[in-house]
Amino acid sequence: MKARNPRTGEEDYEFAANSREEIAAAAARLRAAQPAWEALGPEGRAAVLLRFADAIDAAAPQIAAALTIDTGRGTVSWIEVQGCAANIRRWAARGPQLFAGLERGPKPSATPGIEIAIDYSAFPLFGAICPWNFPVILSHIDAVPALMAGCAALVKPSEVTPRFVEPMRAVLAQVPELPLAYVMGGPEVGQALIEEVDYVCFTGSTSTGRKVAEAAARQLIPANLELGGKDPMIVLESADPHWAAQVALRSSVVATGQACQSIERIYVARGIAEPFLATLVEAAQAVQVTWPDPAQGHLGPFIFPAQADKVQAQIDDAVAKGARVLTGGQVETLGGGKYLRPTVLADVTRDMAVMREETFGPVIPVTIYDDLDDAIEQANDTEYGLSAAVLAGSLEEAASIATRLDAGAISLQDGALTSMVGDATNQSRKGSGLGPSRMGDSGMLRFLREQAHIRQTGQPLPLDAYAERSVG
Repeated sequence: MKARNPRTGEEDYEFAANSREEIAAAAARLRAAQPAWEALGPEGRAAVLLRFADAIDAAAPQIAAALTIDTGRGTVSWIEVQGCAANIRRWAARGPQLFAGLERGPKPSATPGIEIAIDYSAFPLFGAICPWNFPVILSHIDAVPALMAGCAALVKPSEVTPRFVEPMRAVLAQVPELPLAYVMGGPEVGQALIEEVDYVCFTGSTSTGRKVAEAAARQLIPANLELGGKDPMIVLESADPHWAAQVALRSSVVATGQACQSIERIYVARGIAEPFLATLVEAAQAVQVTWPDPAQGHLGPFIFPAQADKVQAQIDDAVAKGARVLTGGQVETLGGGKYLRPTVLADVTRDMAVMREETFGPVIPVTIYDDLDDAIEQANDTEYGLSAAVLAGSLEEAASIATRLDAGAISLQDGALTSMVGDATNQSRKGSGLGPSRMGDSGMLRFLREQAHIRQTGQPLPLDAYAERSVG
């Protein structure tokens, strides 16, 4: 298979897609290694994971260099690699604490004479199907807590961003005890992975997530899905409009808006709308794309060219239906890559695609509201429920709005905090996901199976207890 360089537009990288037989063989090797891995216990697994983190740190220049080509991003690539190692260390510290706190019993049952004890074991083989927008972080965000729980892990990174896998495999060679492997290829490889594992996690679009859920259902295995978003931000009249505009801009356009938790709709109170929009437009116009110098600027290219076309189609649809482009608005082809400067849209309406479909680009549609209840209703009027944000004059006022928003995580006095905070348990709603939270303690606990030991402390009932006789 070939991979495209998002800065040059050239297909300058080739890799071998794994066959179904190779995927089955990798799964078999991992299954064979898993019992010994689980037998290490929490502290033993944590020690190996710490070595894994150290090896990633040592290889960070090579991993980040490959990731920079994969994504067209420099600083964000370094942040990703460092974040991956930090996430591993977090689970290595937290995992043993969680195991120590598990309720095991025995404890009395509601049934007389019976005690209940609980044993825990990991799902033997975990599988992950991962996206292209944050390739390193999202290829390991579920695999690491699964490994901490005692699973072996089979991971399919995106075929769009495959270059980082080679240096990561070199890292894995330094930690041979770790039962983690990567398989490469397109959708058919993802399908084959689902048929081999005991638990699958998928991160990506809602439409593909439904296909993964259906495939997992046929295998009768759990599917944990982290899907699309159309995150709203509500800006209350009490908020400082200049501060709010800066928060809104960052939350919308970091990583070229190619993040599921990016703010994609803003609802601002009419009383502060004019200064908010003026500051937002001025700040957006100051943002530079990273061309021609990849080390200068804020926004890199679209990683996946088809996404640029989709974003442009949404902008064009909005303009055709009456929206005004206050800045940006046109995808540019620079040196073979596709770029979009921050695009602020005014006079948007609910029927526009940019207000209903996930955008995944640096587009900021702004709606001015007169009634807060109406703004909340509009924010909730979506098939998605990933996350949201509220900006107000005080944290307490922002918090009073949070419970009225139908989303799994709400950033208060900031935006897109779920990309920075890994220990806040939340569950996606509606079309944004399915299953337990990948954040917080449940990120690991979901990979443990409970086995009940039902202990008879008295005498078992004889068969005569069930003999037919007159009753009543």
